[in-house]
Amino acid sequence: MATIVPTSDEDPALAVVRFTSELAWADAGPEVAEPQVTRLCMEAQECMAMGRWFDLASLMLTSADLVFPKVSDKDLECVFTVICNLVTKPDSTDEALEMAKLISAKLTRQPNDKTALRIKILFNLYNLLENPYCRFYVFMKALNLALNGKVIEHIVPSFKKMDSFLKEWNLEIQDQRELFLSIANVLKENKSSAKDSFKFLTKYLSTFTGEDTHTMSEAKEEAVRAIIEFVKAPDMFQCDLLEMPAVGQLEKDAKYALVYQLLKIFLTQRLDAYLEFHTANSTLLKSYGLVHEDCIVKMRLMSLVDLASDESDQIPYALIRDTLRINDDEVELWVVKAITAKLIDCKMDQMNEVLIVSRCTQRVFGHHQWLSLKTNLATWTGNITNVIATIQTNKVSEDSSQAMQGMTIR
Repeated sequence: MATIVPTSDEDPALAVVRFTSELAWADAGPEVAEPQVTRLCMEAQECMAMGRWFDLASLMLTSADLVFPKVSDKDLECVFTVICNLVTKPDSTDEALEMAKLISAKLTRQPNDKTALRIKILFNLYNLLENPYCRFYVFMKALNLALNGKVIEHIVPSFKKMDSFLKEWNLEIQDQRELFLSIANVLKENKSSAKDSFKFLTKYLSTFTGEDTHTMSEAKEEAVRAIIEFVKAPDMFQCDLLEMPAVGQLEKDAKYALVYQLLKIFLTQRLDAYLEFHTANSTLLKSYGLVHEDCIVKMRLMSLVDLASDESDQIPYALIRDTLRINDDEVELWVVKAITAKLIDCKMDQMNEVLIVSRCTQRVFGHHQWLSLKTNLATWTGNITNVIATIQTNKVSEDSSQAMQGMTIR
């Protein structure tokens, strides 16, 4: 953050008013400019004397806005550092928020002019504010400025701190929705951030629980978007969308019921169900930009995962071949693809033509999966208890034996 170093006894705010007003009126000539500069400086002094910090910020921003294209980035940063510092003056949080809104509005009005500098100034403003909601407000302005100005690389690094930000801001549900959806939209612009975009989109959808029908309907379009993004993604094989009420409302929706059915196929069924769906709804899939061949690849992998989940630890090659609708010589190729995608851990018994599975990814992790995990944990706990008991019994026997030997020696 830029720091103003005083080079005279003049107050930094008054120095900025003088500097910006002189530049703003420079073209009018000395006879016109000098009285205007004097007037503005007197107004600024009056505002400072009376503690009218909002009025002073408004006065300074008017001149600063006029000289934005006339001065260097360093000078602009210094000017706005002084202006932003005014938010620390008022005792009222409400006044500080209004000043933050005023400064943010000026900085975001022209998103394509010196966007990176504007974002930097907004972050300087963020750091000067103490109230959590004020900080959240400025962060959202910076986020939307980065999106509109197409410089998302300047805001994306901050998303790594989002968990700590959320604890600090303590947002209401409506603000959480605005935040999560905005971040998802920013990340959507970067193809390499598809997974992160999907993560924040699901966070947005998860905030819709126990809502009335009207409120829930606000999430319909984003629920559809999340389904399509999941189906399209070649490296996402697990999600909790089916557990979310915002997505569940699509099941009986006249417009989006088929999209919900598609999600259900990808998360709970196998390739044959998808092929049947495609035959009846190929136009719908194309309208959402889904490529049939890519969907087949993903469904084959997910069908293999489903086999590993439902069948015994050993899966015959013939069953894999029939389920994935492939040739005999392609079975091991698809197994290797599943291993590479970290969907399963297994060994291939080529002699007996069976796949021996030791672990597989669950496409969904709902009530059934939690019960299964509970059962497994109980079994493991019982086994460990038995091992500990056996060790203790052997230790007691060993100690008794050593004691008897000692008595015999004496």
